[in-house]
Order: sequence, then C-alpha cells, then structure tokens
Amino acid sequence: MNLVLMDVPCDQVSVLVLADIAPVHRLWGWSRIVKGPLKLRSLNQLRFSKVLGSGFDGGFGLRPSASRQGLFAVFSSLRAADEFVADSDVMHGYREHSSECCVLKLRVWSCRGSWDGQTLAPSIAPPDGGPVAALTRASIALRKAPAFWRHAPASQTALEAAPGCQLAVGLGEAPFLRQATFTLWDSVAAMDAYARSGPHLEAIKAAAKEQYFTESMFARFVTLSVQGTWKGHHYG
Repeated sequence: MNLVLMDVPCDQVSVLVLADIAPVHRLWGWSRIVKGPLKLRSLNQLRFSKVLGSGFDGGFGLRPSASRQGLFAVFSSLRAADEFVADSDVMHGYREHSSECCVLKLRVWSCRGSWDGQTLAPSIAPPDGGPVAALTRASIALRKAPAFWRHAPASQTALEAAPGCQLAVGLGEAPFLRQATFTLWDSVAAMDAYARSGPHLEAIKAAAKEQYFTESMFARFVTLSVQGTWKGHHYG
C-alpha cells in the first residue's frame, strides 16, 4: 500500500504500535508478520503501512525477537487514526494477544528521504517542546551489510545510555537488510545531542561515505499521545 503525498498543510497522522506477543499466542504473532498487511487494506483512510519485526528484546542486533513486533501506519486524518486505535479489529487483536502493547500517535514535522519510494508529508510545525520522536529506516546494500552491522553495537550502547531518551526500539521489514529505529525523546535538544555525537555520528558519516544504503528515510515527529506499556515501562 502506497503513501499518497499531500500538499502542506495536511492532516496526516502516523500511528506506531509496539507489541510483545504473549507466549501462548506466539503463533498468532508470527501470522501477523505474514498476514498482517492483508488485514490492513480495508482500514478507513489508511495511506501507508508496514508490519515490522524486532530485534531480540526489542533491540537492534541481528538476532530476531520471537515475540516483539511493530506496526507503522499513516492515516489521512486524526479522526481516522483515533478510530483505528480505539475501535479497529487490528488493535483489538494486538491488545488481546499481547502481554505488553504501546501505541503512539504522531505528526511529522520533518522528513528526509523515502520508504519504498514514498515520503511522509509534514503536518505540523516544528515543536517548541517535547516529547518528540524519530524514525530512521534504511534498505542496506547487500555488499555493504557487514560494514553497516559493525557499527550497530556501539550505536546501540550509546542510545541506551543517551540522556533524554524515553524509548528506543529496533524494528525491521526483513532481517539484516531492511532495518528501522524508533526513538522517543524528552526534547529536540536531547535528540540532536545523540544524533550529532559519538558512535552514532561516526555511523552516519560512514554510511554517507561508503554508501551503505540503497534507500533511507529520517522522519521527526511531534508526539500527540503515548499510551500503554513497553519493556515494563508504563506510558500515558
């Protein structure tokens, strides 16, 4: 399903669902990865969606998680996003089958690059305060993948210890080559401090110099709401 680009101003709202599937429902969870996209096609005003796996324990390594996964969806309006979160069969399924579920509603204020040839339309002005969020995703060139993954452990360690980072999760459409990172921050200043220093800055420079990616996107969001539980922390 493709994202329909809209002239600014627009009313687009993104929704990120993070779910830790309960042990007794693991088969259902794996079926979401395979069948989940089909379940989304009839959603009202849905413009773009990705069903995503996660790294072990929600992290960023090559080892996949058996239970943690995500869903990223873009709707044409806040009303449609609200209806999806409150009433959709998709959300009822995640809540019923998960030991933890966290839902974030977001508006884009900045986006560079593309995801499957599409981009996200800004729908809000840059924020004065927080919390704010970032989504970075990339399609990694196969021959560059070993070099890319050499940078991952140091960047992950720095992110876990970064001041002002409320939440960080590694997501992906496919192991090894199609990866994404979502982070939630106290402020733009905290987000920028991490992005522009240490191992993460080194990884960015290496990616640009060595052309690790065949496609990439970096989006920043104003956080409208965060509700639920993720990795033992309650939000909302």
